[in-house]
Amino acid sequence: MKYKLIAAACLAGVASLAQAQNSVTLYGALDTSLAYFSNQKGTDGQSGRTFEMMSGNMSPNNFGLKGNEDLGGGLSAIFKLESGFNIDNGKQGQGGRLFGRQAWVGLDSTQYGSVTLGRQYDPLIDLIQPLTNDGAFGSTFATPGDMDNYDNSYRTDNSVKYTSPNLSGLQMSAMYAFGGQAGATGSGQTYAIAAAYNNGPFGFGAGYFHANSNGTSGTFDGLNPNASFANDSDAITGGFVTANSLQIIRAAGDYVFGPFTVGIAYSNVEYDNYAGPSASDNNTHFNTGQFFMNYQLTPAALLGVGYNYTKGDGNGVDAIYNQVSLGADYFLSKRTDLYALAGYQHASGQTISGETGEIVAATASFADFGNDSSSNSQKMFMVGIRHHF
Repeated sequence: MKYKLIAAACLAGVASLAQAQNSVTLYGALDTSLAYFSNQKGTDGQSGRTFEMMSGNMSPNNFGLKGNEDLGGGLSAIFKLESGFNIDNGKQGQGGRLFGRQAWVGLDSTQYGSVTLGRQYDPLIDLIQPLTNDGAFGSTFATPGDMDNYDNSYRTDNSVKYTSPNLSGLQMSAMYAFGGQAGATGSGQTYAIAAAYNNGPFGFGAGYFHANSNGTSGTFDGLNPNASFANDSDAITGGFVTANSLQIIRAAGDYVFGPFTVGIAYSNVEYDNYAGPSASDNNTHFNTGQFFMNYQLTPAALLGVGYNYTKGDGNGVDAIYNQVSLGADYFLSKRTDLYALAGYQHASGQTISGETGEIVAATASFADFGNDSSSNSQKMFMVGIRHHF
């Protein structure tokens, strides 16, 4: 009985602390599916059809704590700690980091905006991604290999980010991440800026992102050749993770009319000075155009279709990826939904192999699932369930 009283007192203390902090929320998402891929390259040299469980398709599996403390005068202290994991086997994501998805603290002013410090999403994720179809259907509509971070596969460490208040639909954000290498201020640094306007049925945004590597790692996950999570597809982006710098330019817009939402997007991704077939400084860029249309069939049912065209050029690369994506989502409640996703990708031309660094024929790898094909085409279909808490 004594221990029960002590436990009750501790819980009461935690509750009082949470109340004193004004707001602390536990949140998360659980998402898994049964999936089929028409052609997948195996690790044992074999390849063929694959039936498997696939985790985090519509939403990443995660849990976290977020909160704020009212400091008065429109100023609040804010924080977020978010951990990612694979629901199919329980393993932690983002290279086994405890809070690999987000870990930051800062101040927010209703008049001047917010400043946050830690491991964070960049401004393009915050302001451009909501104008794409990633929020509705997740990974299935992502750029091949997620090279432009369409599906927020990558975060930035050691970063300071400013986000302006929302001014009648207009919002801006800028970020800088410290490389932290003695005598080389720019080594491993990352910086980005973005702006978006959302007011009524129309939304538009654009942003610029630049990351440097110090040769073995950087503040940006996508330029870390020693990390298992540095690329979502060895076939598409694996040959470029050794780059000394990465540049991303993104723009997107959407328009809502009645039950329909249509959107277009463009991205330019440039990899500089990577270990490739040339002895000189290697440079390759990818341009992507995207279109999507969603139809709200009923208040509980959403249908979507999208098309993605990606063209790579430079240093022997001459690759094209055509991708069609389909999605259907049905909400059983506000927090639980059932979904079906499908798609097809066809690759042509040539690119740089993530295994050998040599010029090879381009192979397909649908969206950013990482199930690289052994041929130039791949089909995908999955049905799953998602629950938010």
